[in-house]
This record gives sequence, structure tokens and C-alpha cells, in this order.
Amino acid sequence: MSCEPWQCAEIAATKKANPIQKPEIAVAMIKKAQRPLLIVGSNATERYMEGKQLIEYLIDFANASKVPIVATAHMVGEFLKRGYQPADFMPATDIGNRLVDPDWQGIDGNGHPDLVLFVGLPYYMEALILSGLKHFAPNLKTMTIDNLYHPHASWSFPNATLEEWASNLKVITSKFEEASENILKSSLR
Repeated sequence: MSCEPWQCAEIAATKKANPIQKPEIAVAMIKKAQRPLLIVGSNATERYMEGKQLIEYLIDFANASKVPIVATAHMVGEFLKRGYQPADFMPATDIGNRLVDPDWQGIDGNGHPDLVLFVGLPYYMEALILSGLKHFAPNLKTMTIDNLYHPHASWSFPNATLEEWASNLKVITSKFEEASENILKSSLR
């Protein structure tokens, strides 16, 4: 797996994303976050892995982790068709602008997100939004869970095959499912 920007001539300056070598690292960071948020772009219905659309992996992840989703573009309709209600929906550039605003209190009004995950946006758009966040919201941590390395994020998976990507998403989701099962078992004792 390579940690080179997928887009030619993408220069990240002196600060580049830390590569996430194992999905368990992403799980630990998401669990540590107080107010994580997942931004889902339009490519979530165009990417297939193992006969399953990316959006279906993301719904499984959101249900297991309880991380709220902001759907971009037409994605709110795609989530609703599958019986999942995203926490909010807005254009990708709008959510990028809101994340830069230190006074924005998040989609629920209870506080600014401390970790924002990105997936499924067109690469060039995600790169620009992440660059803006890196420079104008330096205290905000960002993570991409795409299969393409994004140097402007705080953390990013390296470039990976679709099979590796599917495996990463399944491991991440399973770790949250395991944690939920353990909590349920301990509460029944």
C-alpha cells in the first residue's frame, strides 16, 4: 500500500497525513473522539466492493458506531431509500465552511466536532476541503476512510485495492459491533 497522493501533482506541503496501517488504529481514534462526524459523498453509490455498494458498508458502520452521518449532494435520498436517516445533509463545500467556523456548534447544536471522517467524495473535492481544514481549522482532526491516500487529512489509509478497502471497513465495523455486544452482555449480568 502506497502513501502517495492519488491525484498527480498533489503537494501537501510540509505536513502530510499520518498513514493508518491497520483498521484497529482508526477504530481507536474514532472511539477516543468525543464528537465524531462522518461526511459521505456522492461516490458512495458508485463504488462496489465484493458485490456490495460502499453506502451499505457505511450504513453498517454508522449503525454499529453511532457516528452521525452528514450526507452530501443527492446522498440523503440514497440513505433514505435504504431505511437509514442521516443526521443531516448539505453540500460538501458548506460542511467544509462550517467546520472551519470555530463558533459552529455542530449539526445537533451541542458542540463542534473533534474528529471528522470523510469518504466517498470526488478526490479533487475532498482534497480541497481537507486542505482548507488543515490550514484554517488546525485543531480539528480529520480522517479519510477511502481507499485513496489523502495527504491533507490528519490520518488517511494508504492507497489500497478494493478488496483491502472492503476488509478495512468490515474490521472497523466489526470492532464497534463487538464493543456493543460486550456492553450488552455486561449490562445483563
